[in-house]
Amino acid sequence: MRHPPSNGFEALYAANRAQVLGYALRRTGDPQDAADVVAETFLVAWRRLDDVPPGDEARLWLYGVARRVLADQRRGERRRTALGARLRSELAATWPSPPPEDGEPGLVAAALRSLPEADRELLTLVGWEGLDHGELATVLGCSRNAVRVRLHRARRRFARTLRRHDAPVPAAVRALEGDPA
Repeated sequence: MRHPPSNGFEALYAANRAQVLGYALRRTGDPQDAADVVAETFLVAWRRLDDVPPGDEARLWLYGVARRVLADQRRGERRRTALGARLRSELAATWPSPPPEDGEPGLVAAALRSLPEADRELLTLVGWEGLDHGELATVLGCSRNAVRVRLHRARRRFARTLRRHDAPVPAAVRALEGDPA
């Protein structure tokens, strides 16, 4: 072993951290990305401490490692960007665009947005995901009876909110208003 495990690494880090950080900053333009490059570079150095050349050549070796880390970082970013573009394209082709925010759909959407988060989640799990009481109980981690009560109350609050927004209240929701809360 050329370097003692901790003293050798500490000395390597102390002697080269600033240069490797400068190298990374000049190539990323983002301090967070540069910090990631430095961290990954010195992680490689820690793992391969026996491969680090002595003296001034250590800095050059670290630059080589940092260069490969940057290349990996850029490849990963290109893959994420390409994946995001592909997913946006697929979603645009698969899912219709959202309804306009005026008229009935806009009023219903506004009423839904004004509900507490728990009510919105429950109602959208039923309406958009098509879950039944048993499935809701599994997702929410509660009993079917608790789901039935929560859903009943959420629907009643939704009906009241729709009325406040002057949106038409569906017959199924209107029927709930006669039930005790």
